[in-house]
Amino acid sequence: MTFSLQDLAVPILGAPMAGGPSTPALAAAVSNAGGLGFVAAGYLSADAFADVIAGARSLTSAPIGVNIFVPQPSAATPEGLDHYRDLLAPLAEHYDAEVGQPKADDDAWLAKLDVVADTAPEVASFTFGCPDAEVLGRLRERGVLTAVTVTNLDEAAVAVAAGADVLVVQGPEAGGHRGTFDPVALPGDEPLDGLLAAITAAYDLPVIAAGGLASAADVRRVLDEGAVAAQAGTAFLLADEAGTNGAHRAALTDENFTETVVTRAFSGRYARGLANGFTARYDDVAPLGYPEVNQMTGPLRRAAVAAGDPNGTNLWAGTSWRRSGGGSAGDIVAALARDVG
Repeated sequence: MTFSLQDLAVPILGAPMAGGPSTPALAAAVSNAGGLGFVAAGYLSADAFADVIAGARSLTSAPIGVNIFVPQPSAATPEGLDHYRDLLAPLAEHYDAEVGQPKADDDAWLAKLDVVADTAPEVASFTFGCPDAEVLGRLRERGVLTAVTVTNLDEAAVAVAAGADVLVVQGPEAGGHRGTFDPVALPGDEPLDGLLAAITAAYDLPVIAAGGLASAADVRRVLDEGAVAAQAGTAFLLADEAGTNGAHRAALTDENFTETVVTRAFSGRYARGLANGFTARYDDVAPLGYPEVNQMTGPLRRAAVAAGDPNGTNLWAGTSWRRSGGGSAGDIVAALARDVG
C-alpha cells in the first residue's frame, strides 16, 4: 500500500539538501519526530545514494523520503566556460586549488532510479524537471509515492500529466536551487502564497508548500491555504544532525551577512544563498551551464570551506534564515508543528 502524507503525525517535511546538509541522521531524526525526513541523491554516486538510504533506515522505522535531480540539457558553451575559468583563476591561486574540469554528467540518473526502485522508500521527490509517466509508474508499482517540485502553473501541468502523486510547490523564498524545469530562464518571483493559491485552484492533487517556512505561524498559514504539509530546509541547516559545514554554519549566525541573493555564480543554475565575496565578484559574470559551472567551482568551494572562509563558497539559505536556530532536529520539528491541530 502506497504511503500517504496524511499518515504523518505532523505535516512537516525536512527538505532534501544536497551537498552535505542532508544526512541519514537528519532524515531519521525528522521522521522519528513524526514528520518526514529526506536524503538527497544529488552529487552522490548510485552506490553512495544506496548507502545513505540504508543509513537512514538503520536509524528509524518511520517513513523516509529521497530526492533526485532530473537531468536537463546544459546551457553551457565552451567559450563561456573558458572565459569563466580565466575569471576564476585568481581565486584558485588564492586557495592554492585548481579550477575543476567540466564534463557532461547526468548525475547517474538511471542508476539512481534503480536504487529507488530497489529500496522502495516511502516517497521519492524530483527536482529540476519531471520524469516521464513510465518512470513515475514504475516507482508507484513499488509502492513509492512520487512528488515533483514545481515553481509555476506550467510546470504543475506537466507533472500532473505525467502522473505525479504530489506537487511540491516551491516559492522563490526557498534556499538553494530553484526547482525550475528550464535551466536558463530566470526563476519567477511570484511569492509562495500566490503560487499555492493558483496551483491548488487548478489541480485536485495533494500539495506540499516549500520556501521560507521557519516558524509555526508559517506552517499554519500554508496549511490554511490548502497545503497538506510544509517542507522546510533552511530551518534545519543548524540542526545538530545536519551535515552543514563549519563555514556555512558560522555565516548563518554572523551579523556581517545581511541578505540573500539568487545567483548562478556557483553552479550555473539559479539558487538562493547568503550574499558573500564570491557572489559580489562573480554573480554578474558567471555563465549559465549546469552541471559544468558547478564542477568548475567545486574545488574552490571545498578549499574555502577547508580554510574556514565563508566568502569563497556557497552559503545556501532561504529568506527566513535569520529566524532559524540550532538544536536537535526533533525540537525543530516540534517547534514548526506547535500550532498544528
